[in-house]
Amino acid sequence: MFLVDSHVNLHVEQFTDDLVQVVARARDADVGTMLNICCNISEFDAVLTVADKFDNIYASVGTHPHEARENPDIKASEIIELSRHAKVIGIGETGLDFHYNYSDAQDQYANFLAHIDAARQTQLPLIIHSRNADKEMAELLATEMKKGEFPALLHCYTGGADLARLAADLGLYFSLSGILTFKNAHDLREISKNLPEDRLLIETDCPYLAPMPHRGRRNEPAWVVRVAEDLAALKGWSVEDTAKRTTDAFFNLFTKAERPAS
Repeated sequence: MFLVDSHVNLHVEQFTDDLVQVVARARDADVGTMLNICCNISEFDAVLTVADKFDNIYASVGTHPHEARENPDIKASEIIELSRHAKVIGIGETGLDFHYNYSDAQDQYANFLAHIDAARQTQLPLIIHSRNADKEMAELLATEMKKGEFPALLHCYTGGADLARLAADLGLYFSLSGILTFKNAHDLREISKNLPEDRLLIETDCPYLAPMPHRGRRNEPAWVVRVAEDLAALKGWSVEDTAKRTTDAFFNLFTKAERPAS
């Protein structure tokens, strides 16, 4: 079995002391490829260092909406230049978050639009964070796709059915996290049943969102198998089939990544 964890944060301080062991446990759990996510341009070097250290760990480049206040004037050209590195396979994490509002809406929009432009020009997938912003996200995606298409992924999907339908119609991919395993995630499980089966990825978003029965602990890539198991049960697939489907979806989207031979 071969699994991909499409969203990890292995450069953060929670993994300072045992990163090598964490990656080894992931390999032992059949997690063969991981995507290390950049949430702030200022941390890009740290993100890239992890990707360069390990085979089949890749990187993204971008700024999370929480951090948009730090660089609302960023240009697509700056993001594109950083994306030229061989290990950088995606643009983001970027998007809109009106739950915490750590950055003003104006700064979030400006930051997000620059990332969309970079994804459109490079055709590297846009890794989107959307929270409490379904209406705004739907309107923006529909408008921007008309200006020129770009590949995109709604990561850690927790939005509503309307955004899911529109995003699916626009060709977006979806990633499911350990939230799928939470006992109270009834709405997410119902929505996930109708997500496009050839455009589903899985992730841990580690060190956050540890799946059951590990909830409350530091999350790590080895536990992405729990997401695969719950997705398999939800769809009526075997775990092996789920691994193949989600792995195929990852490499169909992130075409710059090299699929291991075995």
